[in-house]
Amino acid sequence: MTDNKSYGHTHNGTELTEEVLDRMASEAEAGLDLSKLRRRPGRPAMGSGPADTLPVRLDPDLRRAVNERAAAEHTTASDVVREALRRYLKAG
Repeated sequence: MTDNKSYGHTHNGTELTEEVLDRMASEAEAGLDLSKLRRRPGRPAMGSGPADTLPVRLDPDLRRAVNERAAAEHTTASDVVREALRRYLKAG
């Protein structure tokens, strides 16, 4: 009798059993056809390379002003800060 242990399901509902995982491992070892793999969307590029985070502290009044501007422009606080830095530094 075989062990029917399940290791979850794929996004389309396929149950991941030992048999399914063994088949997938064999296919991978034989060489994957990369053209058949779906590329997952990620965050959109913001410039010439990968974006970096820069944590900053804002006093409550400045934070409130950023949030108010973001709400008025239907955007995010991050977008407001980036635009302010671009203008101040005359960059990008």
